[in-house]
Amino acid sequence: MHPKSPKWCEDIVQRCADIEDWTTNSTLTGYETSSMLRSAVERNFEVIGEVLLRLERTDPATATRITDYRKIIGFRNRLAHGYDDVDNQQVSDIVANFLPVLRADVEAFLTEIES
Repeated sequence: MHPKSPKWCEDIVQRCADIEDWTTNSTLTGYETSSMLRSAVERNFEVIGEVLLRLERTDPATATRITDYRKIIGFRNRLAHGYDDVDNQQVSDIVANFLPVLRADVEAFLTEIES
């Protein structure tokens, strides 16, 4: 395990928690009309994707424990490089359907290494 892997995983959990907190009572319309909310959510997904990219490069055994980590990296790349073509419905679906899985995977890993 890379020495920074636990810290990076803690960063993922925190970013997931922030996204969940910010979007809990937000509708798609509310999300689309709030540039601050969109920017915050997208930035956190970019950081999550960057962390997973670092894990893939330096600690592949940890990265492969995270469901669909390569898709998350791809999503990060789309946000960073295709910023003008971001589908807000897709972001909303990812928050609702994939973010909880990501958070659970990473929390399980952190619990395991703390034991």
